Amino acid sequence: MKSVDLLISSGSGPAECRIAVGRFIDILSKEAQHCDCLFDVTAEIASDKHGPKSALVTLEGEAADQIAQEFCGTIRLVFKSPVRPQHKRQNWFISVSRIAQPGIDEIVIGPNDVRFETLRAGGPGGQHQNTTDSAVRVVHIPTGIQLIARNERSQHRNKATALERLGMVLQHLQKEQLEDAKATRHYENRNIERGNEVKIYRF
Repeated sequence: MKSVDLLISSGSGPAECRIAVGRFIDILSKEAQHCDCLFDVTAEIASDKHGPKSALVTLEGEAADQIAQEFCGTIRLVFKSPVRPQHKRQNWFISVSRIAQPGIDEIVIGPNDVRFETLRAGGPGGQHQNTTDSAVRVVHIPTGIQLIARNERSQHRNKATALERLGMVLQHLQKEQLEDAKATRHYENRNIERGNEVKIYRF
């Protein structure tokens, strides 16, 4: 079954953009359900009381590619700020992009840097989900990043998938740090181009 990993990012936007990330996750979840795709939030990165700075989501199903093509790009969400009620701005921008598996030599994850936890596979998929203790959570100890893999029936495969996704996220963060070191625009924010939205949602 086709699987696609998407990174939803608030870039360097304010707290309202984190809220927008959470609202868009709900929108994308409903779209996936409508298209008969499994949908799973496999990681939330740098979360605070307003929501995650970024989130990694996995789509699995025949329509996964189609959904990715439709939603990748800049998303504009229009809503009055719940954080700053007097603030006039109502347009908040986030980005959606495919996130690829890192190359063999690009990311090295030391065995002492991760901790694995097993849990009962559940959540997205309903009756299609395996009910054994095959789901795996990987915790990256240096950063505190946590990711879940549960769609495979084998605990071994879920463990491998969780490590692959961790590599994706670490590669993304590494590139972000490189961009910051070069004093260029923020890595996550550079793809958030106002005026070139692929989708607009009003609340």
